[in-house]
Amino acid sequence: MRGSSKPTWAFPSVVQMLRVEGLVAGYGPTDCLMGVSLEVRAGEIVALLGANGAGKTTTLMTISGLVPPRAGHIRFEERSLVGLPPEQIVALGISHVPEGRRILPRLTVLENLELGAYLRTDRQAVRHELDRALSLFPILAARQGQLAGTLSGGEQQMLAIARGLMARPKLLLLDEPSLGLAPKMVVMIFETIRRISRDGITLLLVEQNAYLSLQIAHRGYVLETGRIVLTDRADRLAQNPQVKAAYLGG
Repeated sequence: MRGSSKPTWAFPSVVQMLRVEGLVAGYGPTDCLMGVSLEVRAGEIVALLGANGAGKTTTLMTISGLVPPRAGHIRFEERSLVGLPPEQIVALGISHVPEGRRILPRLTVLENLELGAYLRTDRQAVRHELDRALSLFPILAARQGQLAGTLSGGEQQMLAIARGLMARPKLLLLDEPSLGLAPKMVVMIFETIRRISRDGITLLLVEQNAYLSLQIAHRGYVLETGRIVLTDRADRLAQNPQVKAAYLGG
């Protein structure tokens, strides 16, 4: 990535922020996750890699309370998330930017951003967060009154990320942020993810572009058919023959 630098391999923190243990979850009679365990330390970018259908999106949705776990534990800052509704999980400090952006097309850019802070009552701090989000994405600042549905795909992805930041999260779950975007926009999104990390937000990243993910991540997990099959530092995963063959084109 032009102008980028690798994360420092002395990890940002040894403080465990998120711990997932033995997670089983799915839809209907089918289990999509079969004993997933992972951890995210404060200040890290952690990449979750895997083929389509491996369970990556289900993992994020279960952490954020959108899919109830059938077994296992999820702890965030030593508090159990199992059984909590999604809005309470957001209030604790976890924000989820879903695959497909899920912006509200008939609302303006500003209205979409304000919805990201719907649980917050500290209006002055919300204004500060709005200014910060718009500074990350200046094009959104210029289009605050524009209907979100008229934005380009890249601009809608910017809006989805900015909306997630409006909740002032400690942990940001990002699901396929580069999906369907032009290469130039993909590079911009990844540079923004790096900047968000530098601002002190911890990230768990699901992303089809394994090459770029491992460039910016500190650690990674490889998920196959609902099970974690490999975990290591991101630089080591990028050199792992199994990962290179499956996700890096050789």
